[in-house]
Amino acid sequence: MDMERKNSANFTYMGRSISELSVNDDSLAFSDCNSDKSGEFPASASQSRRLLLSCAADNSDDLIRQLVSDLESCSIDEQKQAAMEIRLLAKNKPENRLKIAKAGAIKPLISLISSSDSQLQEYGVTAILNLSLCDENKGLIASSGAIKPLVRALKTGTSTAKENAACALLRLSQMEENKVAIGRSGAIPLLVCLLETGGFRGKKDSATALYLLCSVKENKIRAVQAGIMKPLVELMADFESNMVDKSAFVLSMLVTVPEAKTAVVEEAGIPVLVEIVEVGSQRQKEIAVSILLQICEDNMVYCSMVAREGAIPPLVALSQSGTNRAKQKVSVIVKSMSAGATDVAGSF
Repeated sequence: MDMERKNSANFTYMGRSISELSVNDDSLAFSDCNSDKSGEFPASASQSRRLLLSCAADNSDDLIRQLVSDLESCSIDEQKQAAMEIRLLAKNKPENRLKIAKAGAIKPLISLISSSDSQLQEYGVTAILNLSLCDENKGLIASSGAIKPLVRALKTGTSTAKENAACALLRLSQMEENKVAIGRSGAIPLLVCLLETGGFRGKKDSATALYLLCSVKENKIRAVQAGIMKPLVELMADFESNMVDKSAFVLSMLVTVPEAKTAVVEEAGIPVLVEIVEVGSQRQKEIAVSILLQICEDNMVYCSMVAREGAIPPLVALSQSGTNRAKQKVSVIVKSMSAGATDVAGSF
């Protein structure tokens, strides 16, 4: 997945120009977020046979045209069957994704997302998700009006519909021109809620979507106002969550705005970041230092707080074992703490 890298590569801190402050391996942290991992839809024996035939069909063009027609049937059962088959065709045969979109499936599928039938809504969301895995389809999906229905599904759908809606919005967020529209649609508070209360897949996909969306300043503010800092800090503190890296990258995107710096301090994020510098993986340590450096920028109070949390010993250790980029960051942050926290000046 091609992630946005909006953190500045050249940064002036305490009057000193620092290069390559961003941690540029975010694609590794989010690399498992670009495929449909949803479970199969339940099906009767006859349905299973038809679904198998659908996925195995070598000449699928006629079938696709018929399925698109069935999406607009007056029968909910026919709509469900068509949406299920389109979803499977798009999931199992990547070449079908563009074919299905060109056959006119996107608009009727978007209509299904607004259905009062929760199962039909879920099928529509998942089919749109699988079509969005084709880069050529993302612009058409967004321009056809999918964003608001996906946000409604994120709010009112089944747990699977919510997770798949988050993943679909993630895919659409990879297009720069969609980020503001998604942010203004009300998606961000719902993604923050899923980050806090969802299962692992929901947390993962909502974190990735939020990371992409928060390359836009107004979305950073929305995320902070929606209370994102609490779940981010909690996930970073839980090394068993498998979400430390993703949460830290989201936080690194946010702390470029003052509101986020205040919020992370208020949510007791500094002790968590210091712990990551002490016991995290090499990548986790480096991103934690980047975040601490942003928090401490031109703020001696925060510098003193970081020092009082015992950050200096693990920072010094990282300066001896880390990458050249990490060493550069550590040097700057230790010097800033030295200038702003004279009570611990003798500790290093």
